[in-house]
Amino acid sequence: MDRNIDDLCIEIERRIRLFSEGMDENAQAYEIAELLEEVREHDKRRFIELLKSFPEDLKADVLSELSKNAQEDALEAIDAKELADIIEEMDTDDAADIVQQIEEIDETKAEEVLDEIDKEESRVIRELISYDENEAGAHMQTELFKAYIDETIGDSIKRLKEMKREGGLDNAYHVFIVDRRDRFLGMMPLEDLVLQGPGEIYRNVLEKEGALTVTVHPKESIDRVIELAGNYNMNVIPVVDEFDILLGRITADDIYDLMEKQATDQIYGMAGVQEESEESENIVEAGKTRAFWLGINLLTAIAASIVIGLFDSTIQSIVALAVLMPIVASMGGNAGTQSLTVTVRQLALGDIDPTEARQVITKEVLLSLGNGLIYAVVMGLIAYFWFDMPLLGIVIALSMLINLLAAGFFGATIPLILKGLGIDPAVGSTVLLTTVTDVVGFFSFLGLATIILL
Repeated sequence: MDRNIDDLCIEIERRIRLFSEGMDENAQAYEIAELLEEVREHDKRRFIELLKSFPEDLKADVLSELSKNAQEDALEAIDAKELADIIEEMDTDDAADIVQQIEEIDETKAEEVLDEIDKEESRVIRELISYDENEAGAHMQTELFKAYIDETIGDSIKRLKEMKREGGLDNAYHVFIVDRRDRFLGMMPLEDLVLQGPGEIYRNVLEKEGALTVTVHPKESIDRVIELAGNYNMNVIPVVDEFDILLGRITADDIYDLMEKQATDQIYGMAGVQEESEESENIVEAGKTRAFWLGINLLTAIAASIVIGLFDSTIQSIVALAVLMPIVASMGGNAGTQSLTVTVRQLALGDIDPTEARQVITKEVLLSLGNGLIYAVVMGLIAYFWFDMPLLGIVIALSMLINLLAAGFFGATIPLILKGLGIDPAVGSTVLLTTVTDVVGFFSFLGLATIILL
C-alpha cells in the first residue's frame, strides 16, 4: 500500500535519529534511501530537499544506496561545492562511482568537484576513474588496514583503533601484510590475530600460520575477480601492481555487485537488450536497443522463409508438412538454447578453458544425439498415426535428429567462437543460433520430404 509523503517523512526522521545514535548505520542508510525513492515517486522536488537536509555523512551513505536514476536527479540538483563535501565522506570506490556519474551528466561540474576536494583524494579518484569499467581497478577501494612484516601485532592494532576513531576505515575484516616498500606478502582475517599475543611479530605469524596471497592486477578483467572470489571463497581481494605493490582492495559489497551485474548482463545480452538502456527512464533509448536486435531477427526470419519458399511445391502437395514444420524448428531451438545457456554460463564462470573446447562440443553433441533419438522416435510415431503416412513419420524423425544434432553442435560452438574473437558470447548468440536451427530444421525436413515422399 502506497504511503503519503507526510508518513514517509516521519519515518525518515525516525531513521535519521537512529543513524545519529549509531544504531546500525548501514541498515538505516539503506532504509532511508528506500523511503526517499518513494518520496521521489510522489514529488522529485521534495526528494531533493530532504536529501540536501541530511548531515554530510548520512547524505554520503544514502546517495550511495540510491538507484542510478535517483542518483542522477540528485547529482544534477546539488552544486559542486556540496557534492565535494559529500564525496569526501565516501570510501574511494564509491566516490569514484559518483564522480564518474557526474562526469556523464556534466564534465565541467565533475572537474569543479574534483578541484574542491582534498588534493590527495582527488588524485586517487582520478586514477580510479581512469580504469575501464570492466577492469578490476575501477572497483578498487584504497582504504585498508595494512601491517608491516617486522611490526608487532599490538602496534598495528593501535593504528587500526586510531583509523576507526577518525572514521578513515570501514569494513576492516582483514589485515594486509606488506614489507617496508609496500610489497604485498599476504592477507589474514583479523580474527586470527586474537590467537596471537600483542608482542608477536607478523613475520613469525606468517611463518607459523601462512597467509592468503591471491591477488589481482588493476588492469585485469572483473571476470577474474569473480572467478577468484568463487574459487577461493574470498570476500575481499587485494589489488597489486606489476611490482606487487599493494594498491587497494575490492570489498565484498563490490564483489557481490559485480556478480549480480555479470548475471544481469548475460540475461539481457541473450535477450538482445542492454542494462543501461533498460534501466533508463528514457523509453526511446530502450526502444533503440530492442529495435536493433529485432531488425537482426527479422533478417534471420526472412532467411528461414526463403528456405521454406524453395519447397513451396512440396508443401502444396503434402499439406501435413506445414502442420509439422513448427515442431521441428521449435525442438531444435529449445535444444540449442539449452546448450547455448550452459556454455555461456560456464565461459562466464571460467569453468571452460580454451583447450577444453572439443570436450564441451562433444558433450553437447552427445546429449543432443541422445535426446534426438528419443524424440525422433516419439514424433515419428505421432506423425505416422496422426496422418496415417509411415514415410512421413520417417521424414520428421530424421529431420528432428539432424536438427537436434545441429542445435547441440552450434549451441556450444557459437559462444566459443565469439569468446575467441573477443566478443561477449551472451550478446547475439541467441539470434545466430535461432537462424541455424530454423534453416537446418526447415531445409532438412522439407528436403527429405521432397526426396522421400515425392
